Amino acid sequence: MLKKIINLSVVALIAASCSNTAQIKNVKIVSSVDSASYVYGHMIGADIEKGKDQLPGEKINIDLLARGIVEGLNKKESAVKVADVNAFLQNYFTNAGKIASEKYLQENGKKKGVVTTASGLQYEILKDTVGPKPTATDMVKVHYHGTLTNGTVFDSSVQRGEPVSFPLNGVIKGWTEGLQLMSVGSKYKFTIPSELAYGEQGQRGIPPHSVLVFEVELLDIVKQPAEAPTK
Repeated sequence: MLKKIINLSVVALIAASCSNTAQIKNVKIVSSVDSASYVYGHMIGADIEKGKDQLPGEKINIDLLARGIVEGLNKKESAVKVADVNAFLQNYFTNAGKIASEKYLQENGKKKGVVTTASGLQYEILKDTVGPKPTATDMVKVHYHGTLTNGTVFDSSVQRGEPVSFPLNGVIKGWTEGLQLMSVGSKYKFTIPSELAYGEQGQRGIPPHSVLVFEVELLDIVKQPAEAPTK
């Protein structure tokens, strides 16, 4: 966890460094150690560039971030006394993520065409149809595209090119509620609060307290085979 947090934090430092590109270019590569240092740094930068948009909460104080990195590398005692660094940072990033999610929901709920239900689920009708609607116990067939609020794709049947079928009572609460609003053939956009998704635990590729954004097309209500009569 600590390694992940540090990597995300360093992204902010790298982003800030972009304004000092000329100064960075003046650092000459004159030895094999210099070359190795540059290649290693470039590799780290390219890697954590992929995760820069996952940095949650308020803007990081770049000056203090840089000071902390430099003093840590030089084995200086931390200016902030923390009994458990992992617990401190995990708590900070979790709380920051929760605040960012709440703010996103508030702003999204103000957009034209967005409806917020009593549970907090937000939906927007992208394509409306007249037809049957599923119940919570139905099996449905859908195409969907799921992202975090920063646009990072975490799951998409659209990208895989193959729709999926599942019982509506076997998925996250936001889906169970949202799909029952849809008629077969319609397409909705759901903005799902973490409480109706994966909550404070998160999921692989989904940080704690994440708001999930789905575009979902309801293709069919799947008829399940009748049970064989008992003899």
